[in-house]
Amino acid sequence: MILAVLFANSEGNILVERFNGVPAEERLHWRSFLVKLGADNLKGVKNEELLVASHKSVYIVYTVLGDVSIYVVGKDEYDELALAEVIFVITSAVKDVCGKPPTERLFLDKYGKICLSLDEIIWTGYLENTEKDRIRRLVRLKPPTEF
Repeated sequence: MILAVLFANSEGNILVERFNGVPAEERLHWRSFLVKLGADNLKGVKNEELLVASHKSVYIVYTVLGDVSIYVVGKDEYDELALAEVIFVITSAVKDVCGKPPTERLFLDKYGKICLSLDEIIWTGYLENTEKDRIRRLVRLKPPTEF
């Protein structure tokens, strides 16, 4: 299961977060842990260079895209390899929505479409859609032409 997807700016402020199956009392711990992890390790990292960590029984894959840090947390069948695929789909969708690796301002300008894309990619903790064209069609809120 994909436990969390977080987007943060370079100062560590959370821009978007999605938790699945994480109790409310543990969310603050995860927010602060992930932001500290990024502050310690993401300095000087190239765009879309993946970093991997594990904490307790979960895996964390995180990266930088423009001015935004992206964190994906998973457990069980979502090990570091599966999470790398998830984060690839997410970064691809964000670049598609923004037209380039986003600055914080561009990310916030496209916030609604990014959230819709994220909801189409991950549904209740599982990877749902991976095809960029299908995600683009679903975000337009038109019915898909093929199943």
